[in-house]
Amino acid sequence: MASGGAKKVVRAQLRRIQKSDAGTFGVLSAGTFQSYSGECPWRDNASGLSCIPPGVYKVAWAPSPRLKRNTYRLIDVPERSGVLIHSANYMGDRTIGLKCQLLGCIALGEKRGTMDGQAALLLSFPAVRRFEQYLDGQPFELEVADA
Repeated sequence: MASGGAKKVVRAQLRRIQKSDAGTFGVLSAGTFQSYSGECPWRDNASGLSCIPPGVYKVAWAPSPRLKRNTYRLIDVPERSGVLIHSANYMGDRTIGLKCQLLGCIALGEKRGTMDGQAALLLSFPAVRRFEQYLDGQPFELEVADA
């Protein structure tokens, strides 16, 4: 997805538009920035397996020991910790054998498609870099909503 110039925002929206065992897919918008989003399927907010509940979350630019770099981290997600925005292609339900590169985090992608027969986000790394450059480490609020 394309985005415009670098106008800074303090609130972003993630609108979930498709849910299945292969993942929860939507669109993340922040000012003129827009990309596809992917999360794990809803599994009763189970840590490491589920997407997060709808709501409004504060998001901070913070170090991630696991990723070995700074990234955006959601703060005060109910009964969860370590929810990040990072790159990933697969977000399926691993309990039924689907591929998943997320542990309850949010992935971004320039496109949606299929990889190895499974719904996936494509060009994830460039989408995350574009998002991080657009917001330039600025904290923001993220409104997560089901369609």
